[in-house]
Amino acid sequence: MNEFTREEVSTDVVAFVASVIVLAAGMGLIFWYGRRRPADRPLTWGEAYVAGTFAFFMLFWAYGVVPHQWLSWADNELNWRADEFFLETYAIDVTKQAVRDIVVTGIYGALLGAHVFMWIWWQKRGTATAPEAKPSPYGRPLLKPQDQPQ
Repeated sequence: MNEFTREEVSTDVVAFVASVIVLAAGMGLIFWYGRRRPADRPLTWGEAYVAGTFAFFMLFWAYGVVPHQWLSWADNELNWRADEFFLETYAIDVTKQAVRDIVVTGIYGALLGAHVFMWIWWQKRGTATAPEAKPSPYGRPLLKPQDQPQ
């Protein structure tokens, strides 16, 4: 109970939102460090140890904590059980528990897509090259007037 407002405080939604914020901050840290670190620099054993520990933490957080917090919030505060219906027609009945499971599957799918995207981004960083200038008929590269040395 909140002493200031005398209202019941919801801790499940706070835990879910906080877990998503921690995940977003960790992903932002990966992009920040990936842009900062030269791609061709060799990895030291200390950097590898820290990177492995951080990668384990991020995978644990993304595939363990965030979905768990969603399921806890849906089960406890939202009260999405198998005996309550989200959609009830004569042909099909969709329970709130089924919707809860579909949402958690979507969370897993989105995080898996982000995981693969970040792998690809990390492996391709530092490979972008400037487009080559067209050679002149004499074999020299053609330069635009603003690219010519003074």
